[in-house]
Amino acid sequence: MGIRVVIGDDDFLVRQGVERILATQADLDVVAGCGDYFELRNAVDQHRPDVVLTDVRMPPTMSNEGIRLAAELAASDADVGVVVLSQYDEPEYVLALLEAGSSRRAYLLKEKISDVGQLAGAVRTVAEGGSVIDPKVVERLVTSRARGRSGLTELTQRERDVLEAMARGMSNAAIAAALRIGTRAVEKHINSIFAKLGLTEDENSHRRVRAVLTFLSDVG
Repeated sequence: MGIRVVIGDDDFLVRQGVERILATQADLDVVAGCGDYFELRNAVDQHRPDVVLTDVRMPPTMSNEGIRLAAELAASDADVGVVVLSQYDEPEYVLALLEAGSSRRAYLLKEKISDVGQLAGAVRTVAEGGSVIDPKVVERLVTSRARGRSGLTELTQRERDVLEAMARGMSNAAIAAALRIGTRAVEKHINSIFAKLGLTEDENSHRRVRAVLTFLSDVG
């Protein structure tokens, strides 16, 4: 059985485009397309999808409907994943989306929706309980970062380099190659980062994403 997806976007052309893109993937099944928040909420209740793929802003208020829906689902149906599509790379939206937990949440910029692999990959990752943050959003924050509070001040320079690479969405192998160290060393640095940031393992959040969020929320 495929991953059931409900799409919400007030722009008909965008909505149709996303539906057609996902229709090329045999394991993804679009069960509804909606143009406003209330229609989307009703579709979620009716179809019980695995993932909701929604614009960050929709009628009736055109403010934060996608974030609002994610928060409501976190409280009422945590098994439903949410992929928020947005043209805004503002950190406030990302932090608000993940405020109730990073599990089954993703934030992608709309300019990436033509990338079938990235869009479909985000849907699959969220359906499996993971999290995705658009690398461009992370890049914007990383390049203007200003450290100064929390456990970040305790990190060594190498640990900061590793955390910055994590924030850019790099895998352990990619980090090892970029920093010219072994993968075992990367794992050791990451475990040290988790310890210094006070990130203990739990069922409702992923420490890697939480570490990145700590880094991003510390920018000025």
